[in-house]
Amino acid sequence: MLLEALGSALLGLALSAAALRTLPSRLPSSRTVLVSGVLGALFGSYLMRYALGPGHTTPTATFLGGLLVSAVVLSLLLRPAGRPKRSSRRPPFSVPTG
Repeated sequence: MLLEALGSALLGLALSAAALRTLPSRLPSSRTVLVSGVLGALFGSYLMRYALGPGHTTPTATFLGGLLVSAVVLSLLLRPAGRPKRSSRRPPFSVPTG
């Protein structure tokens, strides 16, 4: 179980490092991203281990669960790329007038 936790933490760290490398401008600080990726992977591993039950002995499914939950947590940290340019600001729920 300790090796599964360590493996899941390393997978979460690798996934968050890859996210920081590919999308640095759309993510918050690197410390937040790295910690969120690792904690998401550990929680996903624990959740998958609990869902599969005590008779489950292969760590592949727990690694997969950790990887998926880590990816979901990291996707929640993404900020929008940019705001669309609008020519004029209208009040909400107004009808455009030609």
